[in-house]
Amino acid sequence: MVLFNHYYIYYVKYNPLCLTEESKSVIISQIYKIYFASHTLIVNLSRSTLRLNVGFITNLTVGSSREFLFDFPHIHLHPDLDLKDLIGKARVTRTPQGLLVEAQMRAIATLECGRCLNEYEQPLEIDFKELYVFPGREREETDLRLPADGKIDLTPLVREYMILEVPINPICTPDCKGICSICGENITESPHSHKQEAIDPRLAVLKELLDEE
Repeated sequence: MVLFNHYYIYYVKYNPLCLTEESKSVIISQIYKIYFASHTLIVNLSRSTLRLNVGFITNLTVGSSREFLFDFPHIHLHPDLDLKDLIGKARVTRTPQGLLVEAQMRAIATLECGRCLNEYEQPLEIDFKELYVFPGREREETDLRLPADGKIDLTPLVREYMILEVPINPICTPDCKGICSICGENITESPHSHKQEAIDPRLAVLKELLDEE
């Protein structure tokens, strides 16, 4: 940030009062171009957040883009999703309408198997594009709006897309045999069988009907 700070201080200290607002905007844009011309930005992992400071990109020319990298050993996506080993990237591109976010991420979620009820690690992978429009340019109520402070929080989007990748019926392994309906033990871990128990004659007819179904 030394180079950027140097140019910024120079602009603030020596900025001629005669400059028009348009000229000032051009100067600021050039400062950003000089510093961010070939930089990939890494998200601050100490805060465990998916909030991106993209305000400077609005001052760049249409078509300019910057890439943000993510690497979180653990992250909590409010209010109910915990992930680990989340890695990925997000490219933010300046468009005439706003900022286009293109993200690719993968992570691991701890789920409960629907057969044996044991916890297991489920890989999740997402890939999405979303446009954050400039204030006042919304066309529909569902449009994402670029915050006035220039900071985009990807947490709600990442959580939504990750949840969509969670299996409806999570299964730890394809060959999981589940739990025994009689003793409750995990059949995969402890293969076993139970002897046929005597059935009350009055319920024999009901058993035959169930077997036929």
